[in-house]
Formats: sequence, structure tokens, C-alpha cells
Amino acid sequence: MSDLISIKGGRDGLRMRFDDSAEWGSLVEQLERQLAQSQAFFNGARLTLDLGDRAVSEAQLAELLDLMRQHGVVADALSANARESRNAARAAGITARPLPRYPDPVPGAAPASGESEALLLTRTVRSGQVVRHSGHITLIGDVNPGGEVIAGGSVIVWGRLRGFVHAGALGNSEALVCAIELHPTQLRIADQIATAPKGDRHHVPEVARIEAGQIVVESWESYKR
Repeated sequence: MSDLISIKGGRDGLRMRFDDSAEWGSLVEQLERQLAQSQAFFNGARLTLDLGDRAVSEAQLAELLDLMRQHGVVADALSANARESRNAARAAGITARPLPRYPDPVPGAAPASGESEALLLTRTVRSGQVVRHSGHITLIGDVNPGGEVIAGGSVIVWGRLRGFVHAGALGNSEALVCAIELHPTQLRIADQIATAPKGDRHHVPEVARIEAGQIVVESWESYKR
């Protein structure tokens, strides 16, 4: 998202990490700007706040939570080393945890990538269900009409994609949407929107991407040439 605020994804869901040395007012301004710019990704999201070593008061945390609620975001939990921050979370009715301890890096090892890890799922996304991840999503299964898949990176569906899909939802215009049967109710990549054409389609694997400022769809055979 920014140098002050980053969004990560993993097996435990989305985690929003705040720079614990930045001035508080700057953090709040940056959060409001990022939530507004990436509204399509964050609206309806549930996540964990990661405050690092920062100590926040009940009033500061209330300000943060109110701003998030205005943009449709819910904080399910808070992770922090500072006891004051964890106490503020409990007072707000949020689960509070100390930050997990990570092992020291192995000497000479390459640094870990800042990218969110890709998410691999084997399931059907049914009507009313939402899959949301800050990195790439690979789904082995179908996305039924009424189901939603929202990713900060690319979306690959090894099956029928007939619901809503938004790749590059954090602004990545190079993201792709690939599916064995690509017939979504609506397809978005970054800030571009397309809908499925009417009528029968040849059900061949297809790839959607942005080219010259608009979404284009082509067969996998054409794309890989």
C-alpha cells in the first residue's frame, strides 16, 4: 500500500501493518487515502491490525476503527507488543494478541520478499461467498454466479468463472485473470471494468489483461505465443 502502511495476506487472512515509528497523524491520513483509493478491495474486508511496538490509546484506536468502518472494513483482531495497545483493543471488544516471534534470519540467506504469498484454494465459491487476498489467488474449482474473488494480484481459476472477479484490486494494472471457462458477471482489473458478452461462447481457456487502457480477452493459445 505505502511505506507507512502495508497489507499482507496469509493463511490467517489479511493483516494491515502500521509503521510503528511514523507520526500518528500521518498514519491516519495515509490510511484514509489508501482506503479511498482501494475501496473495491477493502469494502467488506475483515483483517488483523499489526501495530508492532507502537503504543496507542483507547481514543487513538477508536479513531482508527471509526475510519475503517466508514470504508466498510472490520478489524477482527489486533497484534502488538505494547500492552497499552492490547488493552485498548480489549476495551474496544477486539481480540488482542502479542506479535508472533520469528526466528532470527540464517546468516547469508536472502531476505524475504515483501510480496504477499499466493493463496491456493481447492473449493467452489458459491453465491454470497467472497474470497479476498492481497496477493495472487489460484482457485481449483468454480466461481458460481453471486460468488466473488478479489485479489491484489492475478486470479487463476482452474474451473468455471461465472461470478464477480477483480484482479489487481490494489492498483496493479499488470494483473491477469485466467480461467478454463471465463464467463464472469463482471470482470475488473485495477480500475478497468468489463462484462461478459451475451450469447453462447466457445468454452476454451482464456486470459484477460489490460492493453492500451482497456481489458482484452484472448484464448490461452493466443496469449502464450
